[in-house]
Amino acid sequence: MTSISDHAVLVYCAAGAGGIDNDHEEFASLAHAANVTVAGSIDSRRLKPDAHAFIGRGKILELAARVAETNAGLVLIDAELSPAQERNLERLVGCRVLDRTGLILDIFAQRARSFEGRLEVERAQLRYLSTRLVRGWTHLERQKGGIGLRGPGESQLETDRRLIGKRITYLTRRLERVQRQRVQGREQRRRTATPVVALVGYTNAGKTTLFNALTGDSAVAADRLFATLDPLLRRISVPGIGPAVVADTVGFVSRLPHELIEAFRATLTEARDADVLVHVIDSAAGERDARIEIVNQVLEEIGAGGLPQIEVYNKCDLIDAALGLHPRSDEGPERVYVSAREGRGLEALRESIARLLGVVHKPLRLRLAPGAGRLRARLFELGAVTGETQRPEGGWVMDVRLRESALDRLLQELAPEESGNVAVC
Repeated sequence: MTSISDHAVLVYCAAGAGGIDNDHEEFASLAHAANVTVAGSIDSRRLKPDAHAFIGRGKILELAARVAETNAGLVLIDAELSPAQERNLERLVGCRVLDRTGLILDIFAQRARSFEGRLEVERAQLRYLSTRLVRGWTHLERQKGGIGLRGPGESQLETDRRLIGKRITYLTRRLERVQRQRVQGREQRRRTATPVVALVGYTNAGKTTLFNALTGDSAVAADRLFATLDPLLRRISVPGIGPAVVADTVGFVSRLPHELIEAFRATLTEARDADVLVHVIDSAAGERDARIEIVNQVLEEIGAGGLPQIEVYNKCDLIDAALGLHPRSDEGPERVYVSAREGRGLEALRESIARLLGVVHKPLRLRLAPGAGRLRARLFELGAVTGETQRPEGGWVMDVRLRESALDRLLQELAPEESGNVAVC
């Protein structure tokens, strides 16, 4: 799929009897992120999408007129179209049509930089394209049958599908090898008991700017959607905890297609396997609360909904809010108000991260029987031991700092008879 560089007409879609309920500004930002020049837009509202072309006949005529008036070469639909709806709409308006999923895929293709990211994008694009192969062969015969009437189109489509299937299989195998390397890296961090703090949030909330401020890095931060696609990992020192890893992840967006969640599971896995999530929120965004809910929904989808979380309200310089920690009266996550661009409020955030990591990686005192030598060796291997005393009757009393879930995992790995030789004091 090549990069989009056309003038486009945007179609904002809404279902039901209410007003246009999708975020116009966000879809326009997606278009700009794909290097599209917006030549015009129309609003469409239906109780349910039209099965033939998604929008109704009147809107099709209005859209065709707008395309002709602006000399646009592309129509972007803020919805997910079926291949048939996309093909029919192209024929009716006389130019290329792309739905929301195709647009986001194009942005991802432009932004992915790492080897793994490029493989993930290509696989997602091929899966998307495999259902739309018919578009490229409308000039060939596909419907006729019988002796002497079978055209070349059917065999060409079958060939294309087979080639795409082979390429997807190849990409999947390459990705499995790359992902095994990532798993090894995560296992190494587990073995050394290095806590992981993952920055998550809606796209363009300022995650990379905050990442740079916390780590002293110089990763590219831009005021655009999906500026960061590939996971970034940097080591920092947390007071009272020691070394920790900060991970910057891909930003979320409303109605993020499941294919894209699957495509970028590498960066999302960093969030799922983290000890603490730092949920970066654009405090100046008009749809702030809705975006918070979208991020939490995606976190639930990837299995990270139950992780400890800090809500960081960024860009407070734009709303003149009081910086620092804002205690909550309910049981929700801590709130910290910062300006990552100006570097203000970060000390309160660091203290909040240290406090939460201290709860997750809390100090434990274990009483080990003489038969628990393997567990003792593993604790030393993890670097989790902060003190040890020999018991007169045999065995050890060990002071350790690690997650209780990590201790449970260790006990599950060991033989049942040895796991019964340990007690938490």
